[in-house]
Amino acid sequence: MASMKRPRLLAVQARPGHRLELTFVDGRRFDLDMREDVAKYPGLKPLQDARAFAGAALGDDGWTVEWPALDIQIGADTLYLDALAQAAPDENTRIFIDWRSRTGFGLEQAATALGVAARTISRYSNGREVVPRYLALACKGWEAMQAEQQKKRA
Repeated sequence: MASMKRPRLLAVQARPGHRLELTFVDGRRFDLDMREDVAKYPGLKPLQDARAFAGAALGDDGWTVEWPALDIQIGADTLYLDALAQAAPDENTRIFIDWRSRTGFGLEQAATALGVAARTISRYSNGREVVPRYLALACKGWEAMQAEQQKKRA
């Protein structure tokens, strides 16, 4: 299967239990559990109603999943990273992919933040290779440094 530079969806189907069945244009399929996100993020609160959640549809030619009646959209790239993290075979890979999702960093930004080559970031970003412990620890260290800097500014 060809890799994707930016994830784009081919199909989406809402499933019971606040799950989305996602099919990407590269053929990868994921079952994304969104229960925690729907409960945690204020913008997604309307989706707590199972009937509302069932209204999920492909939007923007596969670049988003949307709930048109509620004016809620989630980008395919966000859903892809969340799905990869949930499907990750180990804790280090989950830590790394979650970190990329939280920061929203592209390859170059992530590489600079962690002090590694962009190729290293690219290598582990698709979730197909297990992330080494040092890289997961670097993600945690970066976040700790950011939190410390925020405290100093406050």
